[in-house]
Amino acid sequence: MSQKLSNAITSLKTEFMKKSKSTSHIHEIIPSLSEQFSISGHDLHMLHKFAENNSIYTNSYEMNVLNTTCKVYQGDVNNYWINSLKHDTSYAPFYPIWILSSYALALESKNLGAEQIIDIGSGDGRIAYCAKIIGLESYAIEIDENLVQLENEILASTKIDFKPMIADATKFDYTSLELSHPIFFISGLPEVGEMLANGVIPRIQEIQSLQKQPIFVFTGSHIMRKESRDKSMWGWGKLFDNYNLDVIKTITLPTYWTLDQPIDTPFIFTRFTD
Repeated sequence: MSQKLSNAITSLKTEFMKKSKSTSHIHEIIPSLSEQFSISGHDLHMLHKFAENNSIYTNSYEMNVLNTTCKVYQGDVNNYWINSLKHDTSYAPFYPIWILSSYALALESKNLGAEQIIDIGSGDGRIAYCAKIIGLESYAIEIDENLVQLENEILASTKIDFKPMIADATKFDYTSLELSHPIFFISGLPEVGEMLANGVIPRIQEIQSLQKQPIFVFTGSHIMRKESRDKSMWGWGKLFDNYNLDVIKTITLPTYWTLDQPIDTPFIFTRFTD
């Protein structure tokens, strides 16, 4: 189901960008009717609640895209982006993926057998929120106090407790979460996110109580820049080799930074080599 959904989301994004005349700093769409899209009515309602109670979105309107009635949410993340850069160990500034993309990633995590999602560098908490609405235990770890405040405001308004935490993920005690079948989302594109990954993965390796090998999800790139240090495995090849990580799944989905590009963002699911 998640592959079919991810294909539908990327098709929706492509057509939306052809039709959109928005000048907003950020804009994305969510289908309005569940019968027009492969998402349950409850889950779709909760995705809209996330956007409606998220102060980065300041306006919305309806648009028909691929014969699907959608609501377009517009807003601005500039203030949060600037604030997120002020921490010494904030390796990845706040750039959101689509809410629909977060939902597809949460579904894939569930399909792979995860019982807990830990979103590291969670931003406004959208991945952890989506995980919670589909029945997974979730944790949102974020170092920036303004973003954690936003997460708590969304929690208070939606009543979805995705456990926002203000913490430095490179120093956090993951054993305190009592994890059994976890999946970790590590924010940041290659090179930027590499420092965060190098700080987090060794701490996960130290956990002795896991019943199942952890899964790590990385945000990659289909198009490598000339100056990129690592052009293999979507920009993560050297890190995967360093930690003996095998790729088990890749899903391409829309993000804020690929809206004006024909190729969207790959999310790479990995696990330690047996």
